[in-house]
Amino acid sequence: MRIAIDAMGGDNAPKEILAGALEAIDLLAEEDELILVGPEKEIEAGLPPVASRKGKITVVDAPDIIAMDAVPIETLRRKPKSSIAVIAKLAKRGQADAVISAGNTGACVAAFQMRMRNLPGVNRPGICVVFPTPGGPVAICDVGANIACKPIHLYQYGVMASVYARHLLRIDNPRVGVMSIGSEDAKGNEIVKKARALMKSDSRMNLIGNIEGRDIFKGACDVVVSDGFTGNVMLKLAEGLVDGLFKAIKVELMEEQLPLVMKFKPVMTRIYRKYDYNEYGGALLLGVNGTAIICHGSSQSRTIKNAILASKKFYTEKINDKIVEYLSGACVRTTDE
Repeated sequence: MRIAIDAMGGDNAPKEILAGALEAIDLLAEEDELILVGPEKEIEAGLPPVASRKGKITVVDAPDIIAMDAVPIETLRRKPKSSIAVIAKLAKRGQADAVISAGNTGACVAAFQMRMRNLPGVNRPGICVVFPTPGGPVAICDVGANIACKPIHLYQYGVMASVYARHLLRIDNPRVGVMSIGSEDAKGNEIVKKARALMKSDSRMNLIGNIEGRDIFKGACDVVVSDGFTGNVMLKLAEGLVDGLFKAIKVELMEEQLPLVMKFKPVMTRIYRKYDYNEYGGALLLGVNGTAIICHGSSQSRTIKNAILASKKFYTEKINDKIVEYLSGACVRTTDE
């Protein structure tokens, strides 16, 4: 498998990106190849000599960089040799089986959709993240790819995230909830109501109805369907809440006696790792004709390592084929309404 990585994406590039790639090498098969994309001289300077590298790593030159705050489509047009644009082109040409970037999310979505195109039957791709909860993992789609959703988009997010949950999270018949402002059918805007009606008409989907934000961590469902704006707010709120809670607990523990602090330390470490986004690598862009993972802008080396492993699992499980198969047999209208 050939995995193209944007070496210049994120706040900690290229150092952490390159370190993550090197950490992943020992965990990949002999035939796997990592393609690091970015300014060639800068990347080569951050890697060990070719003769001493573990596994197979190649470097593709991409002199331009897209800033995290850049306007996506406009910048992609002005910088066709940026690392994000180049990894998307590699996928389009069949020279990469998966692409990974911790760079500008909007640019990634635009480049991957424009170059890789959508899967047959998919109107808009969606970013799918996994929330670890006390009741098990919950797949949420979309969290930022599409902020102006139509009912059919939300229906397809439910389909794609359900396929993801069934085959990657190993959840039989995943329960699907639609994010709204109340659990009653009458709650929600017209888009949510129409999307829920589409899902309800699909007998293969295990729809439980509307859910509220607090239900995610109560184990109410396995899949959450949301527009990209609401989903992104949920994601960032959850990240901030987890970080804030752990800091508060740490402060309180430090007020106690040292033996008690030392006793709680391994417990807190285990819990933090369970809720740390770095452990999950990144979010899959479901719906594009290929394997694309978008990582957090503050990704560390282990984030990239885990993203590389996640991309291989997604690719090996042929999730895209399963999504296409599901949508091809859907009796729900798939026009862009």
